[in-house]
Amino acid sequence: MNEMKRLLSFVRRAVDDYELIDDGDKIAIGISGGKDSLVLLETMAEMRRFYPKKYEICAISIDMGFEGSDFTPIKEFCEKLNVEYAVVKTDIAKIIFDVRKEPNPCSLCAKMRRGSLHAQAQVMGCNKVALGHHYDDAIETFMMNLFFEGRLGCFSPKSYLSNRKITLIRPLLYAQEKDVIYFARKRALPVVKSLCPEDHATEREKMKQLLSSLEKENKGLKHRIFNAMSKGNIDGFKKVGRYPDAGGIDD
Repeated sequence: MNEMKRLLSFVRRAVDDYELIDDGDKIAIGISGGKDSLVLLETMAEMRRFYPKKYEICAISIDMGFEGSDFTPIKEFCEKLNVEYAVVKTDIAKIIFDVRKEPNPCSLCAKMRRGSLHAQAQVMGCNKVALGHHYDDAIETFMMNLFFEGRLGCFSPKSYLSNRKITLIRPLLYAQEKDVIYFARKRALPVVKSLCPEDHATEREKMKQLLSSLEKENKGLKHRIFNAMSKGNIDGFKKVGRYPDAGGIDD
């Protein structure tokens, strides 16, 4: 259970630092079927048992319409965790790849998936949506914005969507990808392989590889980038007393 305690320490720290959960929340967890969202689901389900602010969770998957999609393993996992689960069927894959034939489909796909997720969260009576973005995702997003758009920016740890009356939260913000991978393997989570033809052929994957290479040459680089984002108040990031697993690097 050490892996659970470790992930819970990251999640609770982020939840407390950014006030991500309030009493009476009903939180929809977006489940892609990948390791990140499943790790978030299990840790959020476990934290219900002891967190002082009482909350409910449910899980939502967006069926993009790829042939062979099967969410049965996730449905069974949710039943085991006693979590309400919904699968929203869409024609997103057909629209993007067959109708529009998008040369760079990721941006439009993400926008359409978010729209379906937020709409279903409202239907299920949720006031918050939790996404599985972690520590490494934040650093990669920041660097992609810097490299490709020439701006300082990232997703926010917590943001309110006034048009939907829903708050987006990212409780895995302090968890490094290596810890997420270890947890998913150790717990034998029912990870569903992505059927998207663009999977691992993205600018994000290139940035991940670049940062990995730079980290080997400059130990602690990613920690320093994350600390700088926090000290600079980039898109809601904020300076805290000490960052998790900072490898001895103080703020």
